[in-house]
Amino acid sequence: MATLVPSSFAPAADVPGAPSTVVRPRRLRATPQLRALVRETRLDPAQFILPLFVRSGTGVRVPIASMPGCAQTSVDECVHDARAAHAAGVGGVILFGIPDHKDAEGTGAWDADGPVAQAVRAIKREVPGLLVVTDVCLCEYTDHGHCGVLVERRGRVDVDNDATLALLVREALAHAEAGADMVAPSDMMDHRVGAIRAALDAAGHADVPIMSYAAKYASAFYGPFREAAESTPAFGDRRSYQMDPGNGDEALREVALDVAEGADILMVKPAGAYLDIIHRVKAATGLPVAAYQVSGEYAMLHAAAERGWLDLERAMLESLVAIRRAGADVILTYFAVAAARALAGGR
Repeated sequence: MATLVPSSFAPAADVPGAPSTVVRPRRLRATPQLRALVRETRLDPAQFILPLFVRSGTGVRVPIASMPGCAQTSVDECVHDARAAHAAGVGGVILFGIPDHKDAEGTGAWDADGPVAQAVRAIKREVPGLLVVTDVCLCEYTDHGHCGVLVERRGRVDVDNDATLALLVREALAHAEAGADMVAPSDMMDHRVGAIRAALDAAGHADVPIMSYAAKYASAFYGPFREAAESTPAFGDRRSYQMDPGNGDEALREVALDVAEGADILMVKPAGAYLDIIHRVKAATGLPVAAYQVSGEYAMLHAAAERGWLDLERAMLESLVAIRRAGADVILTYFAVAAARALAGGR
């Protein structure tokens, strides 16, 4: 549709009764009511997902130093946080597990009595109206901190893509069996969406959707998450399986593969530095798009606010609006509860 604009932006001649051709956009910015009336992009807490880090024990709440206000919690405390999120209007939570024991294959990832499975059951029982998503990856569970099984080839150690798929399938099935509403594979192994979809369908979980981390970049913005999830690689980095930050067209190829394999929601991660990718993915697919405002984005805003360099609440909401404006339908953010409460306050 063509945009109609006046042919002239010059003030009208000083003639009584002459029509004015002056365009004054500020007229619609004059009051809060007018600004709200014509606002193009709106935030709805129902579109937020709050990440939570769960571990074993009772009454456990371990603050994450690099992420103010965030903590590793035991299942009972996790339920408390989930209840608070639901009360604030937040749409869902995504669970990351911190196991007591780690090994080379990450076997704790599919433990039916592990922290994630227990938390899923507890939240679905105590906060039934809240969407519960689980992160499907092995990095928190392996003793080497990488996202799959290691193999040595051509003189270097790397993650064995196809051997890892079977383990991711076991993890996704364990989460679905526990009652997860949706699973979210974040490992960036090739063809993991198809493997998980086939396994879920065969096990009677055809109704469980997959939110794939379709375009997950090897980003420096994940730093604080390593502390939160205790998942720092013991050696090297994850650039052989996560995407190069310089690539945009590749993101669309990754997305197309996940769509073909059965992904229901497509995620871009991180969000703030990849708004162009969010926009391109939404335009190319028309599917629901999620964006993860990652730990580094959260920590940076807090650090600047602590120094008095910016207004935390305004910066928080502005950053979330930008992600929505780029095309995200769902935002995973550690600000979920704070943002929901700020929006409820009319800000």
